[in-house]
Amino acid sequence: MVVEKNNKVTVEYEGRFDNKDGEVFDSSEGKEPLNFVVGIGMVVPGFDNAIIGMDKGQEKEITLTKDEAYGDYRDELKQKVPRNVIPQDQKPEVGMMMIMATPQGQQMPAKITEVTDEEITLDINHPLAGKALYFKIKLVDYSEMDSEELKKMTQPQEHNCSCSEDDACKTGEEDCKCSEDGKCVDDSKVEDGVVGGDKKDEVSIEDLAEGK
Repeated sequence: MVVEKNNKVTVEYEGRFDNKDGEVFDSSEGKEPLNFVVGIGMVVPGFDNAIIGMDKGQEKEITLTKDEAYGDYRDELKQKVPRNVIPQDQKPEVGMMMIMATPQGQQMPAKITEVTDEEITLDINHPLAGKALYFKIKLVDYSEMDSEELKKMTQPQEHNCSCSEDDACKTGEEDCKCSEDGKCVDDSKVEDGVVGGDKKDEVSIEDLAEGK
């Protein structure tokens, strides 16, 4: 048997820009291998497709075009906003990450690329957009997924909850908290606070499906 769609896999990897001699942007060395389910959009298409047909212990080297990875870099995804959108106790800096909310209530990461006295420039392109990516991968293990577990992972999860005056979700869900507009949101997809204090110099492929 080899890996098929909907199998759960464990993969060791090293990612470089452009080719095998490029700069390393992420690696599983020194940390837990990457675990994901093949074919359900948890990783970029090129990485997903490369795993199908592999056998346990097999190693492979692949180069993904930008279309197989994070797509084109789009200038229209850069936006200038008033500096006062940042809380007064926060100092905006180039490289800082923010979480932006869409009118539909979705959250997306945005990187500050420029700061002036009046405005800040936000970029919501994925950090790897527009780049060719080289990966060295090793399939450590794989297994079939239980149908019920797979169903839970592929179907959108909704929190049937409501917000109280103390900003707590009444259902007590650990991954559920209240936003400023009184709606419950999935905290597993949102960073604490509006502005992340750390600059992100490294990119992890573990949030591979975001930012496209």
